[in-house]
Amino acid sequence: MAVEENSSSVSIFIANRVKCRILSPKRNESLMATPRVCVLRAPGTNCDHETAFAFTQCGGNAERVHLFRVLEQPQLLQDYQILCIPGGFSYGDDVGAGVVFSSQLKNHLASTIGEFLQRDTLTLGICNGFQVLLKAGLLPGGAVGWAQQEEVSPQATLTWNANGRYTDLWVKLKACSSQNVFLRGIETLDCPIAHGEGRLVVTNPDVLQDWAANDQIALRYTVDADIPENTSNELLPFPENPNGSVENIAGLGDPTGRVLGLMPHPERFLFATQHPNWTRLGLRGEGKGMQIFRNAIDYYA
Repeated sequence: MAVEENSSSVSIFIANRVKCRILSPKRNESLMATPRVCVLRAPGTNCDHETAFAFTQCGGNAERVHLFRVLEQPQLLQDYQILCIPGGFSYGDDVGAGVVFSSQLKNHLASTIGEFLQRDTLTLGICNGFQVLLKAGLLPGGAVGWAQQEEVSPQATLTWNANGRYTDLWVKLKACSSQNVFLRGIETLDCPIAHGEGRLVVTNPDVLQDWAANDQIALRYTVDADIPENTSNELLPFPENPNGSVENIAGLGDPTGRVLGLMPHPERFLFATQHPNWTRLGLRGEGKGMQIFRNAIDYYA
């Protein structure tokens, strides 16, 4: 049975769209493409409104689409250039973070996702969305890995934080990938994290060398975001590395640079005033998280 938006959700979405049009910088609409963004949500997702707002604020046409609608009409994904799985607790994380959502993609939408990845599209997974992408098999291999996942064992997963509890704080990040579309022009940024299962672990340490060689390690936690050239990957302690991820990895991309999964929440730092130290640091205007969404929209300019 299709899941329909209730009137309050629609009102919020329309209000956000209107606000975005008012706040967006002037663009030459005749020269700009307007990519359509599918913010794919499921029962328990709770970051879809602000994620759709971020894409729309940057000039995209973002829609919140329930997973059940796509299960009923898989062809819906053909209408979108960007797929984003936002944060939250899909299906309550009852059997593990992102497990049920990822199984829906693998078992019921395999060909649809495969076709989407083969086109000139972008895919973003934030927090729970990163868990979904990794456990479904969209990462780390992207389109190639998705097609071969029946033949290849998983290389990595996201599991319980090393401290054994849900953790909510701000972290410093450095961008490590020169080819990932979402990270263009970004060297460092602060972002909040909020998760219980964000520790990246690998089945074989050799895959880390492969990821580095393919420029797939997208983001790392760092002690000082003002020192992006720090090349040491020695495991940082808590809270700099809030979950104990191997080599301080906070985000992972595919070999093409068109897929990104990250545990921090860039949609929670769209405006300078969202930073906990914005007055002390004298921050004004946009937050650094906005650039991730703008990069995605500008890819189609």
